[in-house]
Amino acid sequence: MKLLRVGPVGSERPALLDQDGALRDLSGLITDVDGDLLADDSALSRVRDAVAAGALPVLDAEGLRVGSPVGRIGKIVGIGLNYHGHAAEVGAEAPPEPIVFLKAPDTVVGPDDTVLIPRGSVKTDWEAELGVVIGATARYLGSAEEGLAHVAGYLLANDVTERAFQTERGGTWDKGKNCETFTPLGPWLVTADEVPDPQVLDVRLWVNGELKQDGNTSDQIFAVGEVVRYLSHFMTLYPGDVIVTGTPAGVAAGQPEPKPFLRAGDVVEVEIEGLGRQRQEFKSA
Repeated sequence: MKLLRVGPVGSERPALLDQDGALRDLSGLITDVDGDLLADDSALSRVRDAVAAGALPVLDAEGLRVGSPVGRIGKIVGIGLNYHGHAAEVGAEAPPEPIVFLKAPDTVVGPDDTVLIPRGSVKTDWEAELGVVIGATARYLGSAEEGLAHVAGYLLANDVTERAFQTERGGTWDKGKNCETFTPLGPWLVTADEVPDPQVLDVRLWVNGELKQDGNTSDQIFAVGEVVRYLSHFMTLYPGDVIVTGTPAGVAAGQPEPKPFLRAGDVVEVEIEGLGRQRQEFKSA
């Protein structure tokens, strides 16, 4: 299933994109697409049954805003330097263990919402990423296979990052990761049954129509199942938590001088096969 949330900011309602591309209203069946839903097999079965029966009303998608496909996110966990190509382009060794940072849920916006370049920023960068949404509480998992079994679905993410804040201002990476609007998600949450192998997905990003990132999740240093397993030994992962699993080569920070960091007026488009497409216009905060 392709689950999403549509409507004004703060008033999104649950919806589904069916096989024919029609937008279907789920608000008569469920209250939201969130951790409670993803942990409830019976609720998900009711949605599937309603889809099969053709019982869901059609929504007019014209002019309808698409929000983050997951609501009430508890935490967002980021994985850094998780592609061989990206590590190489920034002159870093492949890490022996996953590099972990946190992003605040209040950085989340919809896939086509405006992204704000922070005041004082000179190095705002893009990062196309595969996002993983947890569907069952994960604690001390014993294998990558168990990790995958705890995944509810996948989504598209842009882990927008201010590089000077991240690496030149002291402390942790969090300064460059948590500016407002820095985590566009969606358009859809695609349930795990429709993504049989998350390690074969093409990941692409364009800036002002120019292709900048053209990678594949097969280049990940730590695969999705292993990332979930690893994190479960350092924190409890709950239904609705989101993991952004790293970015392939092609970020601005990895390019020759003068590095093409983002400026007001730039347009970024992101795509992962099967997970949809995003488009963000960048403006000054």
